[in-house]
Amino acid sequence: MAVKIVDRDNPVLRQVAKEIPVSDITKPRIKETIKKMKEVLDAEEDGVGLAAPQIGVSLRIFIISEKAFDLSEDIHQRREELRKSKTVKTGNLVFINPRIVKISKETHFMEEGCLSVRWAYGRIKRSKKTTVEAYDEDGKKFTRGASGLVAEIFQHEMDHLEGKLFIDSATDIREMPPERNLKTY
Repeated sequence: MAVKIVDRDNPVLRQVAKEIPVSDITKPRIKETIKKMKEVLDAEEDGVGLAAPQIGVSLRIFIISEKAFDLSEDIHQRREELRKSKTVKTGNLVFINPRIVKISKETHFMEEGCLSVRWAYGRIKRSKKTTVEAYDEDGKKFTRGASGLVAEIFQHEMDHLEGKLFIDSATDIREMPPERNLKTY
């Protein structure tokens, strides 16, 4: 059975995700969850990040597509860039038991959407810079800092692990479905 992204009404999205014992990170159950997450994210034309609760698994894991590091912060431009790059497969960065260790006081409003709240977009206040500490797939601890879009993704995915959706605090929420009248060859 194919794994699908759960939508905003699924109760798992409102739960605080469970931490994974470090000794369990390399076990088959966690590896399989990460594999499913990668498959699901890779199948999404406009997805740049995914948290385990979004596939119905209440564990503290999120992944980010490496292509996120090269995308525009403008949501319209980003959607176009993602649409054009859909045939290009990139790697995914895995964050297990992540925690934000540093966050800038400087904030800005960003346009944001979510694969579990399909086609809704809104403005949300996020810190401009964020540093996350986590474990990778091999159980090694690492620290990763980011600014702009990737800092926003860190914060968005961390919200998922805390049972929060971006629509809980976003303003100017509107529907923005994809243009389906484009010809593909």
